[in-house]
Amino acid sequence: MDLAHLVSALHRTLPGPVRWSGSVARRMRQFNIALEDKKSGSSNTDALTLADLTVQELLVGALRDGDPAFRHCRIAAEETTGDLLRFATDSPFTLCLDPIDGTKQYRDKTGNGYSVILTLQGRETLHYSLVLLPEWGPHGTWVEVRGDRVVTGPDDPTRPAVEVLASFPPVTRTTWNQTPAGRGESKKIYMIGFQQHDRAKAQLVTEAGLEGVAADDCPGSIYELMASGAYAGSLIHSPNIYDFPASLHVARVLGGDALWVHNRQPVNFHETWMDERAKMLRLPGIVATSPDRRVLDTLCAVARDWNPIRYAD
Repeated sequence: MDLAHLVSALHRTLPGPVRWSGSVARRMRQFNIALEDKKSGSSNTDALTLADLTVQELLVGALRDGDPAFRHCRIAAEETTGDLLRFATDSPFTLCLDPIDGTKQYRDKTGNGYSVILTLQGRETLHYSLVLLPEWGPHGTWVEVRGDRVVTGPDDPTRPAVEVLASFPPVTRTTWNQTPAGRGESKKIYMIGFQQHDRAKAQLVTEAGLEGVAADDCPGSIYELMASGAYAGSLIHSPNIYDFPASLHVARVLGGDALWVHNRQPVNFHETWMDERAKMLRLPGIVATSPDRRVLDTLCAVARDWNPIRYAD
């Protein structure tokens, strides 16, 4: 399968459907659309709305009816809706969807940092990431990672979505290091997955010289916050494969990485486990992610001996 063709086709054809899906999510948020389904014990994980299901249906349909190469990929989606059986069961590439990342914030109307996420994953790393924050700014905000480029900026619905993405100046390893918002300026670290201990763990990160921020205290989306330099990285317990990889992609393109804290090895996507409580695939253990290698060193040192098991019982 031609990877360059896959990435080019996703870049050309998916921004439009992602923008439409964001519009649907904005509209549906005005209604009471909460659903009961997941029961992991984490309010962030268990939140589910009709919008999650609807947005996924739209995106799966766009992939199914788009470039024929898309059907030769595996598909991994956080929910079960959509024509998922039309895609390959065995492929070196996987299309991953999180229809609404930040569902609890979305459902409870406590902020506008939720996002729609599509990634193309190989077994070792990411090849394409597209994130839209439908209500971050007047018309939403984009993050796209492709090749050696990270771009982020405000949407403009008067122009085609792919044209808007093409207009953003790229953030590269060089520009990240040179801009005031880049390396060494922010110390904020996004923290999630430690169940009821997110804030306590965040305090330990702060005591180590960074600034831990529990997920419930984060105002926006880590993908945009990391791409723009507003956050220095994340520390996540057993991240899922549907949303987390977009931040890994940002970090790697900008010169950093995502590491398992217990051995400081780069994460991959062939070591996963099925979280039956949350009904999602996860990476094992605790993962530190940052474009800044010094931040990674600190996070790995702090969390090295923390419990790698997600659920205490």
